[in-house]
Amino acid sequence: MLVAGASVSLLAPIAAQASDVVNLEEMNSYSRSTTKKSSRLDSKTFINKVSEDLAILKGRVDGLEVKQNEFEAGGFSDTTTLDGKVIFDIGAVDYSLSSETKKETTLTGYSYTANLNTSFTGDDNLYIRIKTGNHGNWMTDKTYGGYLGSVGKNSGTLTVDKIWYEFPVGDKNTVWVGPKIENYYMHATAPSIYKPITKQFSLGGNGEAYGASTDTGAGWAYKADNGFAISSNIVSKSGSDTGLLNNESKTSWATQVGLTKPQWSASVLLNQKNNGWSDTYYHSLQHSPSSSTGNYSSVGLRGWWRPLETGSATPSISLGYDTTSYDGAPAASDSSDAWFAGLMWQDTFQADDKIGVAFGQPTTNEDETTDPFAYELYYSYMLNDSVSVTPTIFGGTDRNGTAGADVVGALVQTTFKF
Repeated sequence: MLVAGASVSLLAPIAAQASDVVNLEEMNSYSRSTTKKSSRLDSKTFINKVSEDLAILKGRVDGLEVKQNEFEAGGFSDTTTLDGKVIFDIGAVDYSLSSETKKETTLTGYSYTANLNTSFTGDDNLYIRIKTGNHGNWMTDKTYGGYLGSVGKNSGTLTVDKIWYEFPVGDKNTVWVGPKIENYYMHATAPSIYKPITKQFSLGGNGEAYGASTDTGAGWAYKADNGFAISSNIVSKSGSDTGLLNNESKTSWATQVGLTKPQWSASVLLNQKNNGWSDTYYHSLQHSPSSSTGNYSSVGLRGWWRPLETGSATPSISLGYDTTSYDGAPAASDSSDAWFAGLMWQDTFQADDKIGVAFGQPTTNEDETTDPFAYELYYSYMLNDSVSVTPTIFGGTDRNGTAGADVVGALVQTTFKF
């Protein structure tokens, strides 16, 4: 009995462990089977069961792989990147002219921009910009300088706003071609490092020399290792009647030579515009000087300097000067000029903040009796890595070439980057 008791005590834990491993229900089902098979259990009984379970598991894994492949097939390629931003604007303006008081209203506006970049060789790039928004009224007013750089249109309908393809030729040359591109995207030297709020101060003064519009274009740029660069590009308005790059189509052909060093840059640009190409949007003039040929040539001088370190009392400085000659215009109005100055402080109170001050004379005919003046002042601070808020004051005196045509406006701009 002592031996029997000891044996039972030894067998009990073994039986408990076996019950955890062996499927007893399966064994019972097997023993109740009415088929004429041996009642002896062997290793095949459990091997068959495990094989069935593994087959089911493998089928489920294969199904997940198929679904994953279907998802990847509908996503971006590995060489496509997407980034974008949303901008909210709210502000108001005050005009001195009674004829413009209808625009004296508080407005809100937004723009949404998505940038798609795709490379096929690792060195080339297909760029597509998708944009929309609902800006209007004085926020798109180019006569008095209220036109915002953040402007989005199309009433919420997403449209392809820019599209071009660029690729390298050798180590130092780049070529662009596209149905929706502007001259300044193809320049080899950055004309300005000032970041404007109103578009009149972009590119070191958005006037006759650097002013452009989005149309069919192509260009080339060469950049040397020592900072020297030269570029030439042409943009043509391909209307249904005039076609592209012929004697009747409106064209803008810009050639730029520049030198850029870590702290400074200087460049000169010649832009020849033909067949009535018009860039009056940021002028002091309401109309271009009369020209029997519709052709004119503009020379733009640009330069900028920045301190070695940000966060000091010394700002970066951007300067610009344009002069234009109009073919066939009366002697009293066959030329115009414009100038710009932009100062910008960075990291002054906190990291990545900006203080901007810009002022200058919009494009002005030599026979005008007034000296128009435009300005803006802003402070941009980061709420976090992706959100910034920018209070701005802007305005001008004799802004459209008329004595007493003054304007002042205030704006708060919030930018979300993703």
